[in-house]
Amino acid sequence: MLTVKKISKAFGPTRALIDVDMEIRRGEIRGLIGENGSGKSTLASIIAGAQFADSGSFELKGKPYAPRNMVGAQNHGVSMIIQEMGTIPGITVAANIFTGRLEEFTRFGFINMKAINRRAAELLQEIGAGDIHPETLINRLNFEERKIVEIARAMVANPDLLIVDETTTALAQRGRELLYRLIRRLHEENKSVLFISHDLHELMSICDTITVLRDGIVIDTLEKEEISVDRMRSLMVGRELSGSYFRSDYDGSYSDEVVLEAKRVTSGILEEFNLELHKGEILGVGGLSDCGMHELGRVLFGIDKPITGSVTLKKNNVQVKDPHVATKNNMAYVSKERDREAIILNASIKENVVLPSHRQLRKVLGLITRRSETNLTNKQIETLRIKCRNGKQICNELSGGNKQKVVFAKWLGKESDILILDCPTRGIDVGVKAAMYKLMTELKAQGKSIVMISEELPELIGMSDRILLLKNGRLQAELRRSPDISEKQIIQYII
Repeated sequence: MLTVKKISKAFGPTRALIDVDMEIRRGEIRGLIGENGSGKSTLASIIAGAQFADSGSFELKGKPYAPRNMVGAQNHGVSMIIQEMGTIPGITVAANIFTGRLEEFTRFGFINMKAINRRAAELLQEIGAGDIHPETLINRLNFEERKIVEIARAMVANPDLLIVDETTTALAQRGRELLYRLIRRLHEENKSVLFISHDLHELMSICDTITVLRDGIVIDTLEKEEISVDRMRSLMVGRELSGSYFRSDYDGSYSDEVVLEAKRVTSGILEEFNLELHKGEILGVGGLSDCGMHELGRVLFGIDKPITGSVTLKKNNVQVKDPHVATKNNMAYVSKERDREAIILNASIKENVVLPSHRQLRKVLGLITRRSETNLTNKQIETLRIKCRNGKQICNELSGGNKQKVVFAKWLGKESDILILDCPTRGIDVGVKAAMYKLMTELKAQGKSIVMISEELPELIGMSDRILLLKNGRLQAELRRSPDISEKQIIQYII
């Protein structure tokens, strides 16, 4: 289906891809893995026409292939679902699905919106998302529904090669099953899929072969019988990475001191919700994507104001009414929607890292020196091993995982005491994920308190002292840390 020949790409002095060769066969589901910054998304975006290679060439179905943009790639039979949010706000679902293709529905200068809506409805029905209405403004959909709209857009031209770039990390169970069905259908139709994911178990269950990238170089391609989690980890990081990422203790101990309390909070889908977070506790919050857990994170940090109820910092009896109050009182918030809410993409690493820390960086007369900003930034780059040229590099140039590290860095630099983490390891590779879990364990040991909102059941079980399970905005169960908790047990409460 696709032959990749000597593809290279550099961003300034950073060489993202170096002479990459790869072949994807008809009917094959090819996995592509590597640490953050290994070049996976760069290669995928070049194949999909979103970027240009510096050198090298492609052949698609035996013919030269050099797309000038993503619509051109679609017209050749190559579609891509990107890692981050790719919908356009302010327009309808149907307009998003046919972005770049509206001329197909235009006659005498007029766009036939009825025809667009009709075709969009058919497409959504075909992929199993008939409940999403074409005329709905995209802003009214939740995160997962917008991602499903992107899946529909990728299927507009009935692609021969579908590229899935870490999309499953943005999807809950419904969205994942929809995407898996679509991948199986393409496989049965003798079409091809390039599947990028950090979930090694997911890769093993879906892929026929897996290609491993490290520092822009193809390290190996594993056939089905050669694939194992340990083998993939070792090839990705260049060293053995065995054992569990999660905490090994099961005592689940934390202080009796309550540091944050939510009392009878009603907001969005949340109804009369109560929560207590203790000093030195990792409090897991789980459920399906529309259960209210993401709304809870926003309310706890003061982004959304509850209709009824309150969120209180118990030490000073301060009500968290907005993010300014939260930040001033050493709270931190990591949003699930990283590129929209957690990071300024067109600012530098340094500008992002120092943003919450201006108060502590002030010297005499309120002045902030460049040296103090640089020192703080360099310390966080070193601590979190952010792969970058230096602190002046623009965040938009970083890989997804390194952007996430910058998000963590700004709150760690501020020495926050209470951290609200919404899907904190989404889009992070195995090596960094292990480091993040270790960091969370260290923060707990320091007496920091963490609310960890997660759609990943192993993460909830492996890291939490307590787990609150939500369904339809209400608490269904509270589970204490134990080696006996299973995913099956949790699923009974949330579905």
